[in-house]
Amino acid sequence: MLPENIAIFRPLFLNFAVALGIGLLIGVERERRKGQGRTRAPAGIRTFAIASLAGAVGLTAGGELLFAIVIGGVIALTAIAYWRARDGDPGLTTEVALILTTVLGGLAMQQPALAAGLGVTITILLAARTRLHRFVRRVLTADELEDALIFLGATLVVLPILPDRPMGPFDALNPRSIWILVILIMAIGAAGYLAVRLLGSRAGLAIAGLASGFVSSTATIGAMGARAAANPRVRAAAVTGAVLSTVATVIYTAAVLAATSLATLKILSVPLILAGIAAIAYGALSMMWVIGQTAEGEVERGRAFSLKTAVVFALTVSVILVASAALQHWYGARGVLAAAALAGFVDAQSAAISVASLVASGRLTTNDALLPIVAGLTTNTVSKMVIAAVAGGRAYALRVIPGLLLVIAAAWAGMVFA
Repeated sequence: MLPENIAIFRPLFLNFAVALGIGLLIGVERERRKGQGRTRAPAGIRTFAIASLAGAVGLTAGGELLFAIVIGGVIALTAIAYWRARDGDPGLTTEVALILTTVLGGLAMQQPALAAGLGVTITILLAARTRLHRFVRRVLTADELEDALIFLGATLVVLPILPDRPMGPFDALNPRSIWILVILIMAIGAAGYLAVRLLGSRAGLAIAGLASGFVSSTATIGAMGARAAANPRVRAAAVTGAVLSTVATVIYTAAVLAATSLATLKILSVPLILAGIAAIAYGALSMMWVIGQTAEGEVERGRAFSLKTAVVFALTVSVILVASAALQHWYGARGVLAAAALAGFVDAQSAAISVASLVASGRLTTNDALLPIVAGLTTNTVSKMVIAAVAGGRAYALRVIPGLLLVIAAAWAGMVFA
């Protein structure tokens, strides 16, 4: 009989142990910051442990009503403690943490794993106070904060309210899918910007070029060319940044295809892999050329991403989607090829997305998608070569163009095995 009773109460004992552990964990962190004397904080390790157990006992013994009464009592006591210490400007962190610990104690009796995870998360946030304050006040700039708010608004506010169904001419537009592309572009741009911030100017223009290539390889090649023309001493580093931006083009194309149509990505895997290998190889050769040289100055801080660029990109994709759907409706696969090649002069990814969207919607087969996407990459390469010559001059272009030709040649070679 005894083992059976033990088996019945074992989960209950475990839940109480979790509640006690949460209180002790958060309480240890608060005890270290409690201070001493008259200005000490009102709660430490014992208070937090008891508060967590109080929440657990309240929910177990009296259900939701007693649990609510316990929480109300803890709120009243913390309010009194805060009022007494108000002259010392103590803040509300400990008081709020104490109330939340009581709630987690009750939660541990129903969902111990969730309660434990939240307890650890809260402790990490409390312990990271100094680092978080330093990051917000000294590291994070006003522009970066604004970009973070824009990204969160686009993701958490705008995206959920957009319809998720084909709309517009030829049913070619899905507002939710198009907005996801905007978010994807902002996220990739922010990731590249963060990489530059973390690594600094140690690798100079090479890292900046790779990171910027996720936003626009064409624009990156133009910017690097302008810098090389203005300062020939950094030409080698600028060439490396321009070449490495083509690596970003391949990765970016694969990412947007994965988000749009996995079937299209699968059939294009060989051309993209070969193009990526060629881009990395040429970038490595260029990097060996620039070893020992350092680009002048620090990597400038600015915006993590360009919302305007993301929206313009989405609008371009929308136009191309409609045009591709119309051409495909009127002329079949030949119309899609023409539309993708034309779009490639502006942006390789928009051409790839428009074709992949047609595959995802069943308007085009995967085999028919292969040629239009590679054609778009080809015309985009032509644009890059022209921009390299115009922005960077002959010496710059003679080093960048061979890499571009090697990459697109590798993509066409991959067509044989696709």
